[in-house]
Amino acid sequence: MALTLFAHPFSAYCQKALVALYENATPFEFRFVNLGEEADAAALAALWPFRKFPVLVDGAAMVPEASIIIEHLDRHHPGPVRFLPEDSDAAIEARLIDRVVDNYLMTPMQKVVLDAIRPPEARDGFGVDQARAVIGTAYAWLDARLAGRSWAAGEAFSLADCGAAPGLLYADWVAPIPERFAALRAYRARLLARPSYARALDEARPYRHLFPLGDPGRD
Repeated sequence: MALTLFAHPFSAYCQKALVALYENATPFEFRFVNLGEEADAAALAALWPFRKFPVLVDGAAMVPEASIIIEHLDRHHPGPVRFLPEDSDAAIEARLIDRVVDNYLMTPMQKVVLDAIRPPEARDGFGVDQARAVIGTAYAWLDARLAGRSWAAGEAFSLADCGAAPGLLYADWVAPIPERFAALRAYRARLLARPSYARALDEARPYRHLFPLGDPGRD
């Protein structure tokens, strides 16, 4: 069955799913979704009423949420790179870091970004400060966790790295990673150099003007 990914190239969560697809050269059709277009928004809502992308269609199966998409690919379309380790403890570690990236990098990063597009009188400065503090805590935790590791959960590229690539890209744009977190900064550089993410990042470049805080001029 052909796979179809409903997504936008600039979305961090869409990039997360794309990294997994590109890692194993999994054939799929990319269905570009512009939520500003009524037809695109309606097509996405028909699949997933929350109107969030990415959504993967695999034959009769509709698979939402980037982490779930990656686990679906790992189970039903496996390739040389396995995103969940067979060892159960190692799999828990990969899932833990995936949750930290989504909840404590991606979510507060989006809080800062979305606040920038609010009308000035509706902005939440206190909430933005809290979000930046959460990002800082995540940086410290990840830096310590990465000590002695090549990838997030160990020596093998995993689910955790698929999300950390765009997560750290955009988080660093919002709150630059301090130089004292050398392990985290080096890990971010390895992610940027990974061919699967380099491809997703190149595909997103035409849309960098959409970043509400302005294109930072760096990857």
